[in-house]
Amino acid sequence: MPKNQTSRAFIALGSNLQNPEVQVKNALLALEKLPNTKLVKASSLYKTAPVGYLNQPDFINAVAEVSTELSPLELLAVILNIETEAGRKRPFANAPRVLDCDLLLYDDLTMHTKKLTLPHPRMFERGFVLLPLAEIAPDLVLLNSESVVKLAENYKNQGVKKLT
Repeated sequence: MPKNQTSRAFIALGSNLQNPEVQVKNALLALEKLPNTKLVKASSLYKTAPVGYLNQPDFINAVAEVSTELSPLELLAVILNIETEAGRKRPFANAPRVLDCDLLLYDDLTMHTKKLTLPHPRMFERGFVLLPLAEIAPDLVLLNSESVVKLAENYKNQGVKKLT
């Protein structure tokens, strides 16, 4: 990517341990401080029942839009560092977590490597991603030519509640 070219990326944030609302808000503050990156928008916070491993507290989720000069893998590295600094541990799949940061979309890029798949492979089946994404980017059309708002409609009554 040429120097100073900016890309539009979306990052999902979630937490269900150690005061989840504060964890997600702190992650948004950390995104504001990333090098060569600007936080453009952040969604409202959403309360969500756990998926996969159900014996854990509800999650607080949000989605952020950033404008960045970082490459997709550089952006992934810095958001994973935000998780680590928050105290993220990975004892098993879908375990409770202090913070989870997922790179959802990076421009219109399709990518599949050992470290990163874009668009995020499970974002299309997760109301806790689609509803906040539709809130901040209602005009977004995803790679399958579906409007994010239309996809999010499928999840309006599935246990994802916008916090006021």
